[in-house]
Amino acid sequence: MVHEMIDGAYRQTNLPNESPEYLAKREEVRLAEIELLNTRERVAALRRALPKGATIQDYEFIEGPTSLDDGDAPTKTVRLSELFTAPDRSLVIYHFMYGKKQTVACPMCTAWIDGYNGVAHHLAQNVDLAIVAAADPATLRAHARNRGWDKLRLLSAGESTFKYDLGSEDGEGGQDSTISVFTRDSDGTLRHFYSGHPRLGEDIKERGIDELIPVWNMLDLTPQGRGKFYASLDYGTKVKGAQAARG
Repeated sequence: MVHEMIDGAYRQTNLPNESPEYLAKREEVRLAEIELLNTRERVAALRRALPKGATIQDYEFIEGPTSLDDGDAPTKTVRLSELFTAPDRSLVIYHFMYGKKQTVACPMCTAWIDGYNGVAHHLAQNVDLAIVAAADPATLRAHARNRGWDKLRLLSAGESTFKYDLGSEDGEGGQDSTISVFTRDSDGTLRHFYSGHPRLGEDIKERGIDELIPVWNMLDLTPQGRGKFYASLDYGTKVKGAQAARG
């Protein structure tokens, strides 16, 4: 029965007692999901078809030891070009809202990066990935150590204008979350390919990069939806309460 079209509905389960009303509405959802899939594919194709982006300078970053277990020194200067590990690979950089005016690590960015750390070894098969923050290396690494970010390149923007130029920092040092993609031509020319921000317009101030984190998408599967959920650095009694209820 599952994966069969029965009475105008493509069945998703083998449950015999699903009501006609439920099956009709579930079919409506399925068709909307197909439409959403096609829209995502169209947007991805449009993104891939972007013409060559602006050339950019070979920004300098500050990086600590490879392992967080090795402390925070010595540090070294790393250029953007050195973050590419092989020809014909793209470089993805997540701009972490931490440093300068953002004196406390952004909880939402932290949730995003928690996920990136978990899939970093998968992404490494195709792309290079790094996290860049305005915070100094020691401050950034202390937070990373607390979160267990052991599979990511963690870079401080230092004195560079990287975050300002890419739109994740304003002139007063205010920070924003952003994701950027860079490419390198065969002659070594560095180019900006794409940047995405939570803000998509004056009337859309959030949700522009929601697809980069599974949390929202998982919540969207439930009858309660997203509700009032917002990421936190420590859920404290909420998580403990849920664990107690399970026990």
